[in-house]
Amino acid sequence: MNRTTLSLIAGVGALAAVTGFAALTSPDASGASPAKAAAELPVERTSLVCPAPSSSDLAETTYTSFTPVTKGTAGDGKAELLSAGEESGPAAGDKGAKDEKAGKDGKAGKGGKTAAADKPVLTAKEPGKPVTGDASGADSPALVGTADGKFAPGWTVQQTTQVAAGTGRGLQGVNCTAPDTEFWFPGASTAPDRTDYVHLTNPDDSAAVVDIELYGKDGALETTVGEGITVQPHSGEPILLSTLTSEKQDNVTVHVSVRSGRVGASVQALDDKLGGDWLAASVDPTGSLVLPGIPKDATAVRLVVFAPGEVDADLKVRLASPSGSITPAGNETLHVKGGMTSAVDLGDVMRGEPGSLVLTPSDHSVPVVAAVRVVRGKGAAQETAFIPASRAVGKRATAVDNTAKGTKLSVTAPSATAKIKVTASAGSEGGSAVSKTYTVKSGTTQEVEVPVPSGLKGTYALTVETVSGGPVYASRTLTSSLDGVSAFTVQALPDDRGMVAVPEADEDLSVLQK
Repeated sequence: MNRTTLSLIAGVGALAAVTGFAALTSPDASGASPAKAAAELPVERTSLVCPAPSSSDLAETTYTSFTPVTKGTAGDGKAELLSAGEESGPAAGDKGAKDEKAGKDGKAGKGGKTAAADKPVLTAKEPGKPVTGDASGADSPALVGTADGKFAPGWTVQQTTQVAAGTGRGLQGVNCTAPDTEFWFPGASTAPDRTDYVHLTNPDDSAAVVDIELYGKDGALETTVGEGITVQPHSGEPILLSTLTSEKQDNVTVHVSVRSGRVGASVQALDDKLGGDWLAASVDPTGSLVLPGIPKDATAVRLVVFAPGEVDADLKVRLASPSGSITPAGNETLHVKGGMTSAVDLGDVMRGEPGSLVLTPSDHSVPVVAAVRVVRGKGAAQETAFIPASRAVGKRATAVDNTAKGTKLSVTAPSATAKIKVTASAGSEGGSAVSKTYTVKSGTTQEVEVPVPSGLKGTYALTVETVSGGPVYASRTLTSSLDGVSAFTVQALPDDRGMVAVPEADEDLSVLQK
């Protein structure tokens, strides 16, 4: 008789470490768990997708990749970004779009990869040090990235684009996102002065089928081709919102749901006069939300909230300022009808101080999603960015592509005082990492003094870790002067999910096999 030992718990643990999701315990009827306290292990593999950066010939894009140093990882591994290929389908939004034949000059047809697709846009060198890659013009494709081994835990990639002129001119930044099956984007628009695209990127070997729903102030908008959109394997698909509906509304919530497969999704919101930026997905619908790090010099702030389903939501609106929690005058509460998008203009609510919006239920909790549109500057020099409701920093979160003078970090502790550690990595071209600790008082937002690597050359990463106390939320504002415009972009810092809890078994669950 041959004895083969198959440890079920070890198998589950390995799967969790690869995917980044925790498959935890199976309690018995009494509620007791057969597993001991869970141990945290680094994830072993992760993937990200980056949308096609711009349709402008004047666009200049930088990709920055960074992995924090994490104890307990394998000694090897790699992280790289590759072209996802050209657009799939003959027309964005067409159902069941099929690949076209390969074109002339050796280029792949739509849905296929170009000849240079196998050459990485960038390849990581070592954890703890950023690496950058560049792209220019309107032909830059969507990218697909994978990281494994020592590069997987906390791997972060940002795409930063400067557009010198035209619709959406300014600084556009977005964190490349993990592929998923559902996304919510409150804050999009189908108004005549806006050109908004939903970018869908399929990293896998099989086609994904996606539905896009739009919700305005009176409920669902009638759409023509929003259902059953096919995104071909290894391809990116930008879909213009105004081609999905004839209705023109200033404030629209976009719901992306995947019937089969998975995609990465982001909304590119471009304004004729106010510049533009990427709108990242809101945190999943929940009763209480935090929208962290509105810049202190914001001249206009618009809050957009959507309540999925048929139940209305009544929310308290609070601004966590440096001195404490305050109520915006005239906007103490917000009523959101079920299935409808609500928006409120808060004006220059910041009054020269950084802050974060905190939304909590007035009565019973109803799940909602939310984002804010932030405008800086005046007249022809106005610029726009978006801040979605975010997950907490949790154990660790990272923002990349920082510069010595153009970076600001805002941190809020909405419910309890917290202590955080902020680490500035080595520079992409030289410099040594430095760390500082800060205390953020309950109910406040602090624009902390950002540490800068000693001897910095190039760009660097900022990693925020929660040391003690209550949950903290954070965002990074990146600024740049662009032909007289103070261009900016804001990225939230949610938990990087670089660690996964894996329980230990009380006993070896083995199987005897003859």
